[in-house]
Amino acid sequence: MLTLRPETTADIDAIREVNRQAFGQEDEARLVDALREGGHVRLSLIAEREGKVVGHILFSELAIVTDRERLPAVGLAPMAVLPGFQRQGIGSELVRRGLELCRGQGQRIVIVLGHPEFYPRFGFAAELARPLQSAFSDEAGEAWMALELVPGALHGIRGRVEYPPPFGIFE
Repeated sequence: MLTLRPETTADIDAIREVNRQAFGQEDEARLVDALREGGHVRLSLIAEREGKVVGHILFSELAIVTDRERLPAVGLAPMAVLPGFQRQGIGSELVRRGLELCRGQGQRIVIVLGHPEFYPRFGFAAELARPLQSAFSDEAGEAWMALELVPGALHGIRGRVEYPPPFGIFE
């Protein structure tokens, strides 16, 4: 049985380990810590199986800056599942529940830089993100995607996505 719930301080070490193992490096684990410490996290969920943290997803604040306004949005990054638990639907459950909770928080737009064969099943589309530029968008191709949690939220929007400072480790 899989349990999804918000992270607690008791989960921090397990979340680090999930991200380390899933990505095979320290960067994503450090990113999660820095986003948490900087107050940028809008939602952080874990997936547990038999009391063991096997997955994690994080949504952090970001802004879409246009020539007229700053639109609030959230970025989905990272999403990680322990290697021995991948391809069992855990990541999909984390994304579905995370998007549902973001919608409940009143979020309107979600941005992701992720696998183009995975995220479109949740409504993410590269086409929606094309008018949006960022430090990551130029070389990302179809992996640079957006999702409207409120239909039409990105209609006519052109601008630059500004990530919180901790994402600078990837630029």
